[in-house]
Amino acid sequence: MSPSAALVQPPSEIHRAWWKECSVYQIWPASFKDSNDDGVGDIPGIVSKLDYIRDMGIDIVWLCPSYKSPQVDMGYDIADYYSIADQYGTVADVENLIKGCHDRGMKLLMDLVVNHTSDQHEWFKKSRSSRDNEFRDWYIWRPPRIDENGNRHPPNNWVSHFQGSAWHYDELTGEYYLHLYAVEQPDLNWENPAVRKAVHDIVRFWLNKGADGFRMDVINFISKDQAFPDAPVNDKDTMWQWGDKYYANGPRLHEYLQEIGRILNEYGAFSVGEMPFVKDTNEVLKAVRYDRNEINMIFSFEHVDLDHGPWGDKFKPGSFKLTDVKAFFERWQVFMYENSGWNALYWENHDQPRSIDRFVNPPVALRQTSGKMLATVLALQAGTPFLYQGQEIGMGNVPREWGMEEYKDIDCLNHWERLLKAKPFDTEAQQIARQEYQKKSRDNARTPVQWSAEPNGGFTSAAVKPWMSVNPEYLQVNAAAQVQDPHSLYNFWASVLKLRKTYVDIFVYGNYEAVDRDSQELFAFTRTYNSSKALVVANWTAGQLSWDAAAHKVEAKEVLLDTYGPVSAVQERFRGGKWTLQPYEAAVILLN
Repeated sequence: MSPSAALVQPPSEIHRAWWKECSVYQIWPASFKDSNDDGVGDIPGIVSKLDYIRDMGIDIVWLCPSYKSPQVDMGYDIADYYSIADQYGTVADVENLIKGCHDRGMKLLMDLVVNHTSDQHEWFKKSRSSRDNEFRDWYIWRPPRIDENGNRHPPNNWVSHFQGSAWHYDELTGEYYLHLYAVEQPDLNWENPAVRKAVHDIVRFWLNKGADGFRMDVINFISKDQAFPDAPVNDKDTMWQWGDKYYANGPRLHEYLQEIGRILNEYGAFSVGEMPFVKDTNEVLKAVRYDRNEINMIFSFEHVDLDHGPWGDKFKPGSFKLTDVKAFFERWQVFMYENSGWNALYWENHDQPRSIDRFVNPPVALRQTSGKMLATVLALQAGTPFLYQGQEIGMGNVPREWGMEEYKDIDCLNHWERLLKAKPFDTEAQQIARQEYQKKSRDNARTPVQWSAEPNGGFTSAAVKPWMSVNPEYLQVNAAAQVQDPHSLYNFWASVLKLRKTYVDIFVYGNYEAVDRDSQELFAFTRTYNSSKALVVANWTAGQLSWDAAAHKVEAKEVLLDTYGPVSAVQERFRGGKWTLQPYEAAVILLN
């Protein structure tokens, strides 16, 4: 994991930037707020809740894909980058959303999905119409491999992220096209300059509308090894193997990112890249170092892959320890600080289960408390914190008793269909898969936001069937109740984000040092800027914990924030060398 000497820079100069001091709130439009009672969330619904978002202290709103789409993959299959899906609204509605954000001192981040399009996009319709049309080379087409018996096979053995082969045979032209995701999501060919120009035009279009930047979907997949070799066979249970070494961070990636970066710099725009499979720190640094002019930060996936099974199969049982989580954060915290890079911090997003269930799984009575602990640990590390809709009120995973008819995620449903076909009578395998869906399916993040204790959680009217069922926990867990409760998780998020800005030098620009690194019960670290030092300490257990602060040379000066209430009530517990932490308690302490 050591970076090459050529890329290492001492942290002698702090490179301040407005986006480093911001926090981001991610919105999944279908499930946020339905304004017209059709059962689907929409952009006017988002506008109606902008004050709720602002009051948490959020600076940037990230709008997940809302473009025209057949919705095979919930909008990540785009049919027209210049139009908005009818169920979400219009371009004028997006302009109104941009204005609403700007009027409240917030910015709007849009989603840029350009590794692939929908198969209903006009580009692809033309591309598949014949082998010699001008759009053929806009996508990745290859002839079949023919074996000694004359049987046709895909060009290589790569597996799709949504199960099965990553290649689909097109009868009309007798060739295969690459789709790293759904069959209906063909990959664009970025080797073609016309494709890159088309993407640049899309970027300029939305920036000219007033958008403030982009989150870039699987952006490190856009450059692929043009030999398209077979992937190593690691999973003996299937003929399809992970080919990420040939398409994640390919040979021309940084050339392509710098082309986009030049446009973003013209507008002073913000950018964050989704970069799966990337563990090479040098590759990350090339993308995010302050002087590279590519993207501002990336989403790393190591911590949300920890509970995946063998060979990265998330629908097989897996487990992790607290030290695994701490090691991930420490590695990237220290590396980015020492090399003038930047982290994107998150527990949840639209592709991940709910963090309280995943990382803590506490008793019901301690769910809100553990949510405060997770907020403290995340938001006060070095990087830009990302908060996903519903996380601020502690929404949980789908109920265990839900049947398969409730699930909507194409990845999950494809897995279930293949399992039933392969093992129709293996009830044990089916039960295990169902358990893993409830833990890790993307559906966990996509249930409608629970706005109130009214029917359908206030997401839509009582007379309407929402596109996806509301989690029945809405009666106990909802935004209306939490906004009114000064001790709620929602209001705690507001407090921790405010603290981050109040002590911006320490919590945004200070260095990071792990404390009690080997503990499986405690997550603790310091942030230091010049002579100012603060400790974040969190009890990751459901029981009371005694911690020897003196052994770690920690001496409290002032408690800045505590998950158990007013700091005046807890100050005395942090005097002396032995500290007692309540279940899932997190404290932020200024040190002597």
